[in-house]
Amino acid sequence: MENKITLEELESLIDNKKVKEIRELFESTDIIDIAEVCDDIEDISKLLFIFKTVKSEYTAELFTYLDENQQQNLINLFSDKQLRELINNSYTDDIVDFLEDMPANLVKRVLSASDKDARNDINKLLNYKEDTAGSIMTTEYVELINTLDVKDALARIKKIGKDAETISTTFVIDNKRNLVGVLYLDDLVLADDDEKIADIMNEDFKSANVYQDQEDVAQIFKRYDITVLPVLNNENRLVGVITVDDIIDVIEEETNEDIAIQAGMQPLEDEYLKTGVFSMAKKRVTWLLLLMISATFTSIIISKFEHALQAVAVLSAFIPMFMDTGGNSGGQTTSLITRGLATREVTTHDYGKVIWKEFRVALVTATLVSICNFLWILFELSVGLVKNTPVDGMPSVPNWQVAALVATTLFITIVIAKLLGASLPMLAQKIKLDPALMSGPIVTTIVDATSLVVYFLLCTYVFFPALFS
Repeated sequence: MENKITLEELESLIDNKKVKEIRELFESTDIIDIAEVCDDIEDISKLLFIFKTVKSEYTAELFTYLDENQQQNLINLFSDKQLRELINNSYTDDIVDFLEDMPANLVKRVLSASDKDARNDINKLLNYKEDTAGSIMTTEYVELINTLDVKDALARIKKIGKDAETISTTFVIDNKRNLVGVLYLDDLVLADDDEKIADIMNEDFKSANVYQDQEDVAQIFKRYDITVLPVLNNENRLVGVITVDDIIDVIEEETNEDIAIQAGMQPLEDEYLKTGVFSMAKKRVTWLLLLMISATFTSIIISKFEHALQAVAVLSAFIPMFMDTGGNSGGQTTSLITRGLATREVTTHDYGKVIWKEFRVALVTATLVSICNFLWILFELSVGLVKNTPVDGMPSVPNWQVAALVATTLFITIVIAKLLGASLPMLAQKIKLDPALMSGPIVTTIVDATSLVVYFLLCTYVFFPALFS
């Protein structure tokens, strides 16, 4: 049975110098579970005791799971020897992951404590643009020359495999380091010793370019159901591999980013509870100010048609209803299309198909909603839930006409909202922007202004022109 430990229990072991028990804990418990407890240790010296006590193969993994603040505190306390051991027992991509968010002085210290080869690998990965395949790949993998036989290939895997992030898939290169195939461990183990790996390798493989966007890489993993992907440079030479654990992090990161943008704020760089109040407010206020300014267009439109509200006062009672419905309609479509673009269910090449489909959906939806809306508003006006009281000096308008005006406006608003909700994310994708930018708040703001214009134009020129002649 898997062991669980609380913060109090772990600190008790440390305080009482229970070295044997601490080591047994690391052998019997998932490292990530221990890391969650270690994140809550306030006295960094206690955490340092663990790193001095437990085998480096365990503490290196523990370090990668720790909170960023804990990592920084530990690096400040580590000796050069401890840092070197940490680096030697960690995968390069994991080192790069925590270095990316570290202050420059700590990055410099880590690099100074690294040996030449490790330092070169780390610097190489750090120089790749963020969110590219190069920034998330690891250089610790097993490569085999295509001239080897099975016996020699197995010997090489045994020799260097323990330092690789995965050996289930090895990569076959020629003498120019061009990737020519992949070799799965089960095929290798089951082959005869004297067989050439060139004869048993799989030449039909997927790969990513080192500069390819990480979202595209995630799609390759999803589409082809793979666990490891080779990364090539522009000369088709193997420079690294990406494993599925890194892709899971990418998917989570991109999902969180899209959710934040669709909610009308900048994505958080840290966990919710670990993000400061002012930092969180800063992430939100920019979007709120932008949307506030854009929403002033609705105020301008209302002021331009103030005469319509003065002539038919009851019109103002229904403005929130069709504006909200329009925003909700656009938001539904935007969410679907944004998700479709993210999962590659649709592309910008499908623009015509998407618009035609959403137009038909909009007609059906708008028809049903507007009919129900007409009947409901007619009921509200008839029983007095909403008063249709004539303005002094102005003739009364029939309830059915008011209901028809609102229902017609709602019909047109829903159709426009659905088309905008489908068009804007695809337009964003076309011009190399994040489709999530064209999120609910943006669509809602545009639809609000459009629906008001439609409402007042129908009122002035179609339903009640006599009142304004």
